[in-house]
Amino acid sequence: MLNNPEIKLLVTGCVKQDPTAQKELVEKFSSMLYTVCLRYMGNSHSAKDVLQDSFIRIFKGIHTYDCDRGSLQGWMRRVTINVALKQINKNKTRYFSEISENEIGMEKQPAITDQLAAEDLLKVVQTLPEGYRQIFNLSVVEGYNHREIGEMLGIEEVTSRSQLSRAKQLLRKKLQNMQIDTPWARIS
Repeated sequence: MLNNPEIKLLVTGCVKQDPTAQKELVEKFSSMLYTVCLRYMGNSHSAKDVLQDSFIRIFKGIHTYDCDRGSLQGWMRRVTINVALKQINKNKTRYFSEISENEIGMEKQPAITDQLAAEDLLKVVQTLPEGYRQIFNLSVVEGYNHREIGEMLGIEEVTSRSQLSRAKQLLRKKLQNMQIDTPWARIS
């Protein structure tokens, strides 16, 4: 995307509140950050709100970003994830839905995953209950460990592990049901 000198120049412009640099930052990173927002919020309207709030927070805190310590994309991604999690918490959304073991139970991997495109899988992940979706995204997509997830969400490490396990089981069941209902079709 951008090399290190370009990033430093862009960050310097944003620190000086240069509208041209701010516009360039938004244009270069908004689609990537929107995808992050959509994974956590589950719908386009909420994702757009979180994206806007994320850019406000990014511009307010860009002076704290150090080009030598990590990627700008990674830093912005972390800010966006934190904004999404705070918004979810602010809305008092329950992190963990009660799902009976009957709804989760499944033992074999479905073959439908070989037939799905990435956007189809994203749609299936978005159907997970809020808490499961958050932990699945943080662990599987973002790569955080259970200790970090526990700190971010204010839960125990073991709770993160069990919720991830249940999320994976539920995803397997949903994918299996898709395979039975529509042997080979894209999700609408």
